[in-house]
Amino acid sequence: MFNLFSRRNILVATFAVISPAFVTAQAVETWPDKPVKLIVPFPPGGPTDTVARIITTGLQTLWRQPVVVDYKPGAGTTLGTGIVAKSPADGYTLGMAITALTINPSLQPNLPYDTKKDLVGVSQVAQAHFGLFAHPSQPFNTMQELIAYAKKNPNSLSYATPGTGTGTHLAGEMLANMAGIRLLHIPYKGSAPAQQDMIGGRVPLLFDVLFSSMPFVKDNRMKVIALSSPKRAVSNPEIPLIAESVPGFSAVSAIGIIGPAGLPPALLQKISTDIGQVVRSAEVVMRMQQLGMEPVGSTSDQYTAQIRQDIDKWAAIVKSAGIKLE
Repeated sequence: MFNLFSRRNILVATFAVISPAFVTAQAVETWPDKPVKLIVPFPPGGPTDTVARIITTGLQTLWRQPVVVDYKPGAGTTLGTGIVAKSPADGYTLGMAITALTINPSLQPNLPYDTKKDLVGVSQVAQAHFGLFAHPSQPFNTMQELIAYAKKNPNSLSYATPGTGTGTHLAGEMLANMAGIRLLHIPYKGSAPAQQDMIGGRVPLLFDVLFSSMPFVKDNRMKVIALSSPKRAVSNPEIPLIAESVPGFSAVSAIGIIGPAGLPPALLQKISTDIGQVVRSAEVVMRMQQLGMEPVGSTSDQYTAQIRQDIDKWAAIVKSAGIKLE
């Protein structure tokens, strides 16, 4: 009898070692049994931190464990992202990601991690629209008028952005390429100084996140020409799309949650499903829309595929425009 049970225990233990499904089933059944850490690659404050705190509030209720926001700013988000990439694949360390996740591989060839190999998308939680804004004195009000003006007056238009290598910068380069016009990029250190130079008439165009600059449109200090998204904004359906004049154009600010590669599939699915449940809750939808964002709650497969697609898309733009970090 002793030998029978001993052999049986050995077989079970062996199966547990060689079978990821067995290990995963055990892990998912008890996960999480301790606090989960969510790395935010920015200082406190700002839209990414706000979204992180909205999501963690819901996850703490669902998981009945603390979800601790841990700020790791620096190196264009790569410091925090690197911590996630090197963390154990047990679900207890996750990270917030923005569009920089898919741009950095093209701009920083010596990243301390391989975005495609060392990270996995857990869920895209929200998207924010990029808007193309103009000073009210500019003689165009639509994309077609802007493109016609730029072709008639080459080298006359410049556009401000919050910085070199940002999603808004690359959206401007993509517009110039696809519309066959010339636009001079003027990088700033953040949205605020770029907005002030736009308002002061020192730069004719601005690419910025929609919710950041819309207040200046409402008080007539800017006008919005179009959005760079593939679909009109729920919050502002009256604003046309660049794609309506430049077919195929698409650039959005994606905010998501990532994890280290190697997360057991069943655990990854559970975390992704739980995040999606929180993101689609009525309270979270309302809060995100108040911030000018649209909730997504995608699956892990969807978000991972989108990350890979965007890395390739931005790489082509960076190469064709010859963009380099200063």
